Amino acid sequence: MNNIVGLFIFAVNLYTFILIARALISWFRVDPYSPIVRFLHDATEPVLAPIRSVVPPMGGLDLSILIAFILLFIIQSILQQLLLVV
Repeated sequence: MNNIVGLFIFAVNLYTFILIARALISWFRVDPYSPIVRFLHDATEPVLAPIRSVVPPMGGLDLSILIAFILLFIIQSILQQLLLVV
């Protein structure tokens, strides 16, 4: 059970880094057809799109990435507590 929870924690950490990369590339002028940019978009959009439908961008500021970070932090905290209990 510990290995499974540890694997989920690793996946949450990896996804957090992917979100950070997505946030960073949004600040720069990049080629949207670059394979790396496409990967980051394709990997994060399934999570960000539902958040964006609930909390639309306000004044050009997209809060969906921030909300996703908060949700990932909560999930990671729950998983770490589960790891301590098991």
